[in-house]
Amino acid sequence: MRNFEQIQSLRLWFEALANSVRTEEPDLSARQMAIMLTVYLTDGPHTVRGLTSDLAISKPAVTRALDHLADLGFIVRVKDPGDCRSVLVNRTEPGEKFLNSFADIIASARQKIRLG
Repeated sequence: MRNFEQIQSLRLWFEALANSVRTEEPDLSARQMAIMLTVYLTDGPHTVRGLTSDLAISKPAVTRALDHLADLGFIVRVKDPGDCRSVLVNRTEPGEKFLNSFADIIASARQKIRLG
């Protein structure tokens, strides 16, 4: 049996996800969102190797997720000027806008859970 806190956490997650899929914004997988949040909430520089290590997922999985996020314009990859073999993953304005919007959706869901 789930306890009250677990139920509230799941309700919050459900409300946020349900509301996010009703928007015109793209749907991100859990892996893509985890990478986005890592890039945007932690200090860089961010590399594929670092994201692989931070999230304990494979390099091909990180690369596929970054491909999609780059296609959406949420991140950009640039050559590391200090190491030509390395690629840096940088934030973008559209990515920042997307996450701000998602944060608003979570805050709204939290308010609904409190009032409900």
